[in-house]
Amino acid sequence: MARKTSSEKEYYEKIKAKFEEILKTKVGNDFHLEITADKEFSNKLKAKIPQHREIIFNFLKNVRPDITCFIKEDSSTQFVVIEIKDNPIKLDDIYQIRKYAELFGAKYAFLVSTKDIPEEIKRLDTISYPRLLSGEYGYERIALVWYEVKKERFKSWYEKNPFDV
Repeated sequence: MARKTSSEKEYYEKIKAKFEEILKTKVGNDFHLEITADKEFSNKLKAKIPQHREIIFNFLKNVRPDITCFIKEDSSTQFVVIEIKDNPIKLDDIYQIRKYAELFGAKYAFLVSTKDIPEEIKRLDTISYPRLLSGEYGYERIALVWYEVKKERFKSWYEKNPFDV
């Protein structure tokens, strides 16, 4: 997969803070969110990986999600993976976030771009079977997000923000 670009890295903290705002509204303080793009997973995060899934760390030594999170929902722990791109979303980016979602057994997967979500990707999702962004392996559905840099906000979601209630 593609190497992390320096322009991409400049958005990690801002996008992490935006997700923290969303999660506080959804689950209170029952979450832990960390930037994992260029560093090892913290012990706090590792402790939430079930022992029967520890093998995933062998596959995440050189590439890992930009941001990784766990949340407490009901009585279980759910993972969230977030990948950030400083270019329009491409098909390869979707397969990259799918890989992370499947390895973690993440319930939520987000592909965030600083560019508008391409219409071609939306259309491909609607005609493919199973749907390109559907969650067959544990995650509900990959959400595509446009982060508007100038206004420092999430401008649009495809199809929707799964935390909206």
